Amino acid sequence: MMEMHPKKRIEIIVELPLQPRITKLLDAHDVLGYTIYLAQGGRGQEGTWQRDGIVGNAGRMIAIVCILDAVRLDELLTAIYAAIEHQIGIVSVSDVDVVRSEHF
Repeated sequence: MMEMHPKKRIEIIVELPLQPRITKLLDAHDVLGYTIYLAQGGRGQEGTWQRDGIVGNAGRMIAIVCILDAVRLDELLTAIYAAIEHQIGIVSVSDVDVVRSEHF
């Protein structure tokens, strides 16, 4: 069987205008890579929403996903929380296994 390496996956869901703040923070914490997805719609505390019909970027949501070593997790989560504490946002962390450890 192929050797796998345990890592942590962080998913950050925030409004689109926060993207530069979050990606700058990831860069400052030497996160080697991340992916950004535009959210099409969803449901939350305020009910169901769709990207169609939203005027401006304030209501548009994105998901930013990155993978890193567990030893770096707490420091990064503290910084992310400080950046979104008073904003709309969800942060989740999950355990993942990766094939190429050197990418993270």
